Amino acid sequence: MSKAAQSTASPRAHPYPTRSSSRLSASKPEPTAAPYAKERAVAIQAVIRASTLCQGVFKKLVSAETITKKDKSPVTVADFGAQAVVNNLIRAEFPEDPIVGEEDSKDLRENAETREKVVELANSVLDKPLSSDEILEAIDYGMYEGGPKGRFWTLDPIDGTKGFLRGEQFAVALALVEDGEVKVGVLGCPNLPQKLSDPEGPRGTIFVAVRGQGAFERSLDSELETKISVSPITNVSETSFCESVEAGHSSQGEAAQIAQLLGITRPSVRMDSQCKYGVLARGDADIYLRLPVSATYEEKIWDHAGGSIIIEEAGGKVCDIHGKPLDFSIGRTLRDNKGVIASNGSIHDAVMEAVQKVLQKSKEEKTV
Repeated sequence: MSKAAQSTASPRAHPYPTRSSSRLSASKPEPTAAPYAKERAVAIQAVIRASTLCQGVFKKLVSAETITKKDKSPVTVADFGAQAVVNNLIRAEFPEDPIVGEEDSKDLRENAETREKVVELANSVLDKPLSSDEILEAIDYGMYEGGPKGRFWTLDPIDGTKGFLRGEQFAVALALVEDGEVKVGVLGCPNLPQKLSDPEGPRGTIFVAVRGQGAFERSLDSELETKISVSPITNVSETSFCESVEAGHSSQGEAAQIAQLLGITRPSVRMDSQCKYGVLARGDADIYLRLPVSATYEEKIWDHAGGSIIIEEAGGKVCDIHGKPLDFSIGRTLRDNKGVIASNGSIHDAVMEAVQKVLQKSKEEKTV
């Protein structure tokens, strides 16, 4: 039995259709079933439509030539299109909620050819077609600066651009933040194997979590959800890392030293994007390190909001390299945090101790 299947045996009650439910022919969640039920349902649908758009962009616009020439135009089209779709759907249901998005329409307004592609692709997944001006307006609805009071959404329309171009892992990441705390998180991972042990099997999964209600996984084309949880491993030497493919995103040399210090010998799971959060949340890996590669770099809130709540609701822990909780209340970046450390929780103290030892050693070596 897989870890995901084992996790469904939990007796914890929840209002959403799952595999552990006696009613396998599950209906849509009732909008009043639980706190944030409407936000949850709307976010899932927005992420599914944006994920579908991104898949369409890859099939239509990505070729061996674009990859060889390092042509990022398909990513540009998918980024703008996905943000337009998600922002439009969120705004339609929650018109008072601002959005912190990664993109703005400035470059798109200056490039008619790209703009036409974005409009066509966005309308291919929307029920009601939008004009070019409405698409641009929807994209720019994501220019909110964030802050400590009230509620807002934060969106990364394509997290993992190089993974997207390679046909590997990328994510559509959406989260709702209220008074500085993430309340809802949804990750769309269109290329992620539903079972990591079966890379040639079914692909495409959605991870979703609401604060205090647990974490769940479902496929892109089914409403049936599986409750997920982090791995139960307590012996840190038996764990495995989930790391970025790109070395520039995290210090992989220091990560290797941490692994050695912890006695970890299992190979790391490497993939782009917040898919790493989902993989850890369902127990396919145990540790995710995003160690600083620059003293001045500030993590963006859209790169971690959705993934962090999914880890926490699956039973894991997330903090920065100093053990501080991630602070989503101070704008568009996590400027009061450095790096990100996530684990299954039970080994967190051991991981943090090793991180501190290695980072302190690196600091001393740099000052010699």
